[in-house]
Amino acid sequence: FITAQISGNTKPSVKAPFITTTLGSKREIKLRKLDSTKVRPLKSEQLLRIEDHDFALRPGFGGSPIPVGIDVQVESIDSISEVDMDFTMTLYLRHYWKDERLSFRSNRNKSMTFDGRLIKKIWVPDVFFVHSKRSFIHDTTVENIMLRVYPDGNVLFSLRITVSAMCFMDFSRFPLDTQNCSLELESYAYNEDDLMLYWKHGNKSLSTDEHISLSQFFIEEFSASSGLAFYSSTGWYNRLFINFALRRHIFFFVLQSYFPAMLMVMLSWVSFWIDRRAVPARVSLGITTVLTMSTIMTGVSASMPQVSYIKAVDVYLWISFLFVFLSVIEYAAVNYLTTIEERKQLKKRGKGSGRYSIDAVQAMAFDGCFHDTDVDMDLTAFSDRCEVNETRARAASVCNVDTTRVKRKRSLKGNVGRIILQNNHVIDTYSRIIFPSVYIVFNFFYWGLYI
Repeated sequence: FITAQISGNTKPSVKAPFITTTLGSKREIKLRKLDSTKVRPLKSEQLLRIEDHDFALRPGFGGSPIPVGIDVQVESIDSISEVDMDFTMTLYLRHYWKDERLSFRSNRNKSMTFDGRLIKKIWVPDVFFVHSKRSFIHDTTVENIMLRVYPDGNVLFSLRITVSAMCFMDFSRFPLDTQNCSLELESYAYNEDDLMLYWKHGNKSLSTDEHISLSQFFIEEFSASSGLAFYSSTGWYNRLFINFALRRHIFFFVLQSYFPAMLMVMLSWVSFWIDRRAVPARVSLGITTVLTMSTIMTGVSASMPQVSYIKAVDVYLWISFLFVFLSVIEYAAVNYLTTIEERKQLKKRGKGSGRYSIDAVQAMAFDGCFHDTDVDMDLTAFSDRCEVNETRARAASVCNVDTTRVKRKRSLKGNVGRIILQNNHVIDTYSRIIFPSVYIVFNFFYWGLYI
């Protein structure tokens, strides 16, 4: 070729570019061969012979169902929501099964451990949580997934999961209730003909952290159970249950609901010991207790789901509210009957004169001042009461004003108890005994029934 170019032959010069191109293509082919080594299977995958099998099919496809053992370690119960009727739990979920396609030779009979990157290339059980609302696998700092393969093909697959699931709660005994919740596990695609879920170590398959605690609940027990679930279109499936019982701490509700309600009821009884003619005192006391009970009931209802049945706390609060309301009604009856009695007495005393002699307590009801002796009042001219009092005060100006006040105070201290007892209405007398007695009996039956 070189000789031809020197001698001036032009044919080799035409073939020269073709030869150059041929050499370049050979170099590209060589480079491609070198790059193909980058997609060569990893050593672990070669040892497990992953490329030699179709892991889209379950182990033993076409034969008997593959047994998959489950065990769970509950790390924490994060929250219980009565309004949403759900709970949130963090747990370690471990699967055990045997896949002979993953068996390998090992002189020391040691297992191999992998992270989540190998999960996508092999078959794993498709377990999901029934009635779950939200769930996720923890991924800090990497996905919390572990895969351990033994030489004989046994596989351990472990996940760290947080799941929020429904809990069908019954609030008929709230807050003296005990709630039974369960977390249910099931295969999504494989029915009982292809996959058999079971607890790996029986009742010991479920373990919990010793430091699990909740603010409002006491965890009474954890238990594991199993059963079958039927779907009309796909058949029967194995289902595993994580059952736990939660008993509510009552002390918080005693301080926030029961004890304030008791105090309001007892406070309403104070009006039975106040003079029946002290209208502002008894009315204001009754209205205050009624409004306070309404506030307590509203606060309890706001933190609870809107259920269509009566709760235990509703029974107590409504009965307490009824006692407070009846104390107001009791005074309304007393005041009405007192007014009728006084009108009758005034009519009897004032026939033919137009002026009536009434005792000190009745006078106090009219002018708001205490009187040591009986005074005369003209019921036909109550508007002139101030002028009459002023005239009498001028006539008695000879007396020392300070001495009069001292005498009135001493007389008031000595006679106030006698005045209240003598002018007490019969309804108030019976109410002082009946109201506390009935409320005590109600508490006795209430706490005996619900505790």
